Parts: sequence; structure tokens; C-alpha cells
Amino acid sequence: MPQYAVLIYERETPGGVADIPPEVMRAHEELPDRIAELGGRIVAGLALEPSTTATAIRADLLTDGPFIETKEVLAGVFVIEARDLDHALAMARLTPVVAGGVEVRPLVGFDIPGVT
Repeated sequence: MPQYAVLIYERETPGGVADIPPEVMRAHEELPDRIAELGGRIVAGLALEPSTTATAIRADLLTDGPFIETKEVLAGVFVIEARDLDHALAMARLTPVVAGGVEVRPLVGFDIPGVT
């Protein structure tokens, strides 16, 4: 099945993950089962540390903090398997967010020599 990245954008809070309401955390824990009910599968998922922990690289310049200043930051990403984009969008709509949204992008697979 094709794979899609679901990018989660949220407004940052001082406490990071600790500030996420318990009901939203529970909804994230239940998300794999809800997606499976629709015939999809979460392949991987990662939450990101606050953007203040980022180091941006542009040419030879290293900068502490995020590359751009925005109201919402990339808070996490997960990879799903879906029949097609419409199926991926239906599953991505289940993603719990506090004050942001999600973006869905098709993934392009490629082989990395020496990695199996």
C-alpha cells in the first residue's frame, strides 16, 4: 500500500507535551486502532521536542532554534499506509490536535545502499 506522512502542526506551549490535555493524549493512544478500523495502518510515529531545541542548517550557517518563526510548529509526524490519497485524508482527519492541524503528503520510497 502507498505510504503517506501526516505532519502535525500545533501552537507551542511552555510545557511542551506536558501541556497537552489528557483527552488529546488518550486520543493519540487510540489513533492506531481507529485507523485500523478504516483499513489503514500506522507504520511509524514520532513526537518532536519543542522548537527551541532545534538547530537549523542553511549552507554553512548553524542557527539555534527553528528555521522560521511561526505561530504553529511541526509537533510530530506519523506514517500511514492507505489505499490512496482520499483514504489517507480520511484517516488523517482522525488526528487529535489542540490548536493546529495536519498536513498529508505522499511518500516516495527509495533504497539506501547497505541498509536492509
